Amino acid sequence: MTHDLVASLRPLLTAEATAEAYASGAEPGDLEQAVWLRLLERLEAEGPPADPHRWLRSAVRSEARRTRCRTRDERPYGTEPAGVAEYAHEPERLALASARHRALRDAVRRLPGRCPQVLEALLSPRDLTYREIAGELGISQGSLGPERSRCLGCLRRLLTPEVAAG
Repeated sequence: MTHDLVASLRPLLTAEATAEAYASGAEPGDLEQAVWLRLLERLEAEGPPADPHRWLRSAVRSEARRTRCRTRDERPYGTEPAGVAEYAHEPERLALASARHRALRDAVRRLPGRCPQVLEALLSPRDLTYREIAGELGISQGSLGPERSRCLGCLRRLLTPEVAAG
């Protein structure tokens, strides 16, 4: 029954989350994930909602509102937090930064297709323009942006389990 409910709600949730995401400052996938979690919690505590479609629309709007409030309340630091800058060159921090860079480069090399070349060009210390990268890779400049987005999505999926395990 739960599987049927999830399957029937998936297209509606995708559409609702996509519609609400921009105004809330959230990613559609983040809204979807939050609503799926709320649904699972509700199923465990109270069982399925009487009107699942209405409940889902309400849950998406509620999560979007919550995200808007959280985004409005969060403020970036104007400067580095106290003590961070003075310890930036300590051997331990340098070693950790080096390990993070190695892990990123290793993950980039494991990506499928043309993604390793695209991301290596984007991470290049030569600071290449899109035109230069497209010329080196032999692709059109207009397709570089979508290719970059796809590759970054793959990289994010690849790194998520590693970051969570760390």
